[in-house]
Amino acid sequence: MFEQNPYSKLISNYLQQEVFPDEPAALYDPIRYILSLSGKRIRPMLVLMGARMFGKQNLEEVLPASCAIEYFHNFSLIHDDIMDKAPLRRGMDTVHQKWNDNVAILSGDAMLVKAYQQLSKCTPNKIPALLLVFNQIALEVCEGQQMDMDFETLDQVSEDDYITMIKLKTSVLLGGALQMGAILADANKTQQELLYHFGVNLGIAFQLQDDYLDVYGDPSTFGKQVGGDILSDKKTILHIRTKQLAHDLGDESFQEILADKELIDSEKVRRMKDLYKKLSVDEYAQEVKQRYMDLAYQYLDAIDLLEEYKLELRMLADQLMHRTK
Repeated sequence: MFEQNPYSKLISNYLQQEVFPDEPAALYDPIRYILSLSGKRIRPMLVLMGARMFGKQNLEEVLPASCAIEYFHNFSLIHDDIMDKAPLRRGMDTVHQKWNDNVAILSGDAMLVKAYQQLSKCTPNKIPALLLVFNQIALEVCEGQQMDMDFETLDQVSEDDYITMIKLKTSVLLGGALQMGAILADANKTQQELLYHFGVNLGIAFQLQDDYLDVYGDPSTFGKQVGGDILSDKKTILHIRTKQLAHDLGDESFQEILADKELIDSEKVRRMKDLYKKLSVDEYAQEVKQRYMDLAYQYLDAIDLLEEYKLELRMLADQLMHRTK
């Protein structure tokens, strides 16, 4: 669905024009590799859609900023996968799995540099405003990743803390991508901020859907290890809610599952899913996701534009919330 989007074709064609050197191969081959995996390219699409929404006709002028977001996103994925020890990304070996950690770190660093090179190609008088947004979201993504890692060693993580973490780690990049597009289309500050908040709340809902799909997704389409969050005891909304409810009810099964180191992977996933169902945590996660979707639409509604200019974003948001991968 996303691959056939006209924006995706524009982005793909632009990325293909970027010729990376052959040497050193261990630096550039991993970059070519992760870009070839494509993904949905939602974030760079949002830059184009944000610009188009406010009447920008020449999207060629927006493509460098769009590409900068794509490079930054993939840089963060390469480094996150190392920290998470993730074996798969988009259904294929992660960069550190295919090469090694050192190669992945350096290739990720190079992608970040390439992102700034792309920003330097933007309309000169727009670069300061673009850098202000880009640098802020880049820093917040790092803050979110650090919070995510901190959660691994904390006994208690609240739902509010979790939402803050995914807002920083995932959502600000969606909001920032839209705002960068709006900047390039000369939208005023109020419009930029409303669009940013639409993207942030959409991003929170998007990550909550991702958490849900990690447990309930189809392995053949999801592209990542289904049940991976359960196996790594990751503190997702499902984990946090289940722990709290089990504690309140005096149900020790949650702690028993975590404590049983003899459980094979498939059995651990099965037992945890059974507990989620027993406590209606799966339904709760969907309710929270819908709450943030509704908030996102409130911000979109508040933008002073005709509805026809907002339709593309509404359709994209609907696709994201009903995706299976």
